[in-house]
Amino acid sequence: MGLPEPHPGQPRRADLRVSDADRHAVADILREAAGEGRLDIDELEERLEETYRAKTYADLEPITQDLPVAGQLPAAPPAPATSAVPVVYGQGEASDSASAFLSSVERKGVWMVPQHLSVNAVLGDATIDLREAHYAAREVVINATSILGSVKVTVPPHVHVIVEGNGVLGDFKEPSAKVPEVLSADSPVVRVRGVAVLGDVTVKRRGPRGPKRTLKQHLGLE
Repeated sequence: MGLPEPHPGQPRRADLRVSDADRHAVADILREAAGEGRLDIDELEERLEETYRAKTYADLEPITQDLPVAGQLPAAPPAPATSAVPVVYGQGEASDSASAFLSSVERKGVWMVPQHLSVNAVLGDATIDLREAHYAAREVVINATSILGSVKVTVPPHVHVIVEGNGVLGDFKEPSAKVPEVLSADSPVVRVRGVAVLGDVTVKRRGPRGPKRTLKQHLGLE
């Protein structure tokens, strides 16, 4: 039997705020998992930071979903095995670039990803968010270069990402399995290539961006 639909105006469970007790419960699960060898020290520290930053159940529940003890948390309804955001392929530029030299640059929201995108961060920060993006081709390539800088690429669950970069005294990180792929027949492929020299290129998988809520909505006054 499925969970009952919320009444009109009632916030979804995922949008509800978590308590300190909820955060402590997740932290205990993480520490137990680390003691069993399921998480290394770096993973434990990263997940603990995310736990104590969590504000809603949507933030908190994915942190333990790949651990056998995740069932200690109240279970959320399973997500349907479809794309969280409709994939749109359209006419776009064959190539484009985004560069941050002693500065920052970002691409986010609804935008068209070209077939070839060069991202350069030299003593700067570049943020590429694909969670609401459209694609000029079924497969796109992001060439990321980080020199004493940082490039962050965020992909949604419905995108198949392939990381082929290298770190030279730097880090080129693939997405963790914390947020799994949810692929379909029309899922786009994103290849992230390049090099990180004394800098980092980080690819992370995140759920869809939720609508911004006003204070009145949080308090149930709207």
